[in-house]
Amino acid sequence: MSIIKDLISELLIFFRINGLVDIIHSGNYHALLTFEGFLTFISPITPLIIIFEILWLFIQHGFRKESYKVPFLIILTNRVMSRLIGISVLLIAIGIFQKYAIIHTSITWYWFIYSYLVYELNNFIRHYLTHKVRLLWCFHSVHHASEDLNASITLTTFFVENLYTEFFAAMFCMLLGVQPLMLFTIMIIDSIWGAFVHISERSLKNARLGFLERFILTPSHHRVHHGRNPLYMDTNFCSIINVWDIIFKTYQKEEEQVPVDYGITRPIDANSFTDVYFGEILSLWKDVRSAPGLKNKIAYIFMPPGWSHTGEFHTAQKLRQEALKAIKH
Repeated sequence: MSIIKDLISELLIFFRINGLVDIIHSGNYHALLTFEGFLTFISPITPLIIIFEILWLFIQHGFRKESYKVPFLIILTNRVMSRLIGISVLLIAIGIFQKYAIIHTSITWYWFIYSYLVYELNNFIRHYLTHKVRLLWCFHSVHHASEDLNASITLTTFFVENLYTEFFAAMFCMLLGVQPLMLFTIMIIDSIWGAFVHISERSLKNARLGFLERFILTPSHHRVHHGRNPLYMDTNFCSIINVWDIIFKTYQKEEEQVPVDYGITRPIDANSFTDVYFGEILSLWKDVRSAPGLKNKIAYIFMPPGWSHTGEFHTAQKLRQEALKAIKH
């Protein structure tokens, strides 16, 4: 009986309806009229997008079970790890850094805009580093390994990355004065939009969204981010508002003549949980072990993916520069 209860509890957590169930059990429906209640109400949208896409693909006869096998194994693995550790890195970081805020804000619409820009900057910096530091890429590559993009990929991450992502976001946002409630709100919105921008081409073929392309990150932009095409590598790091990509010149629109080729450049078995989850770590270990001298061993850990002590660089920056030159000519 306890196993059944645990299973039901895990399903409620996955669908993010445990908060709504608690409100129903308590009978305090007025809680839904509060801001916290509103967040509880919209939280299930992310998993619902994933389930809706799966059902839609079933109806359209476009469902491929192999596209979901590894992502759901990763989601399950991360959930088991979360239960084993049983701590909230986000809450710990908020508790540590909130008192050191250099700016003081309040719960108002204009501070919400400020908070969103701060959160996007945090996301840009953290996301950029995961593509430029090989050790971090070993964790982040799990999110990029799929060769068939779909909404479930938004939850396909390495467990360690989840921890430092939450810690860095809370630290960065608290120091810049973002209110915790604002941060939780933004993270929920970010999660919902994240599921949408990962949606499959079989569900939404043209993902450019018209004039919105100029102001926000659309599924088209994020498909570019997941491309291993040299032109698309290491671009479009933002979540919703692509202002920081434009400022730091990492913005890249989807080119009709360059169809997105999803995945990572390392030869990989995208249907193997082991290769997806641990393959990059093993590859890094082989390079570190065979590198001559301590300096080169350390460099492999912290230099960008594709860096080599031989001087034959195949980094994303170099490959993209060559692709841009080819387009100009």
